[in-house]
Amino acid sequence: MEHLIPDHWFADLHWTMLLLSTALSIVVLGKGADWLVESASGVAYRFGIPKIIVGATVVSLGTTAPECAVSVMAAIGGASGLALGNAVGSVIADSGLIFGVGCLMTTLPADRFVLNRQGWVQFGSGCIFALICYVLYTLHGADAEIGRLIGVTALVVLAAYLFQSVKWARQHTVAGPSVSPAETADTAPGDAEHETTNGRSLMVLFGAGITGLLLVLIGARVLIASVQVLAERLGVPQVVVASTIVAFGTSLPELVVGITAILKKHAELLVGNVIGADILNILFVIGASATSVSLPLVDKKASIPAIFLVLHLPAMLVILVLFRIFIFSACKRGHFQKWFGIPLLAVYVGFVALGFILGQS
Repeated sequence: MEHLIPDHWFADLHWTMLLLSTALSIVVLGKGADWLVESASGVAYRFGIPKIIVGATVVSLGTTAPECAVSVMAAIGGASGLALGNAVGSVIADSGLIFGVGCLMTTLPADRFVLNRQGWVQFGSGCIFALICYVLYTLHGADAEIGRLIGVTALVVLAAYLFQSVKWARQHTVAGPSVSPAETADTAPGDAEHETTNGRSLMVLFGAGITGLLLVLIGARVLIASVQVLAERLGVPQVVVASTIVAFGTSLPELVVGITAILKKHAELLVGNVIGADILNILFVIGASATSVSLPLVDKKASIPAIFLVLHLPAMLVILVLFRIFIFSACKRGHFQKWFGIPLLAVYVGFVALGFILGQS
């Protein structure tokens, strides 16, 4: 997307044009997310596939595209720190910021079938990746890197996960969803969702979904570029722009789609999208980046060379452990409690604040 809409297009724009492009990108994001959510829920209804599984696979594959594009291009350009930081930072943003906001907005449903399957893949992939990084650093020190073999292995595991997700979807459809009564009421046949999809062909639904995804990606790209130029002109330090705007911006599609899903009474899409995006950020984004070129774990030119190991990975592990604890509770209650959003948001805010402090040291 950066090649189609390059940064230099925005560098010389007047203030008024930058503000206009920012406003228009927000409108495009909202409309794109609207179409994407309607399409995903419509296809799920037509095929009898649980929306949480659609969110964990199809929707998350689409909304993770910005992270993958940014990380692969950064890796090829020699900025491995940006590639790794963007992927892991997106896990923190997805589970901390997006899921935290979702919890505070509404009572999110807990589908035990999915949370005890895709949920464990989310937790396991993040923890195993962190373990691999620390083992490599212990063995090789400042020369440690994530090689292409690890990248290819991650992509193979990703393919296996997607294949298994299809099998789980079939099992889930046969067994029936394990959800709270409130969710069952929201998705009962004959409701607004049925009325929305009634009379619309699958071709129209798929077309709306693809168009919506493109609008989300284009809107996110324009918004990131516009806000980044505005921040630099206002004198905001580059490190702050990198650790907040870029990381937040690449997770913006998930945030917009998640909020739209809640507003349209499809909260299961948010839960599935966050879990699926976390898995894809580890297996897909880092896997594709490491397959393109080996990724050094230590930036020897940085003021804190091992910041990825001392900040990013610990923050990700804290988020994943908290998320897993909340899943245990949610599976018993049938839903995620609203207060779960507070500690998740606190970890995200703490991560951003520490990134700023350490970046200035």
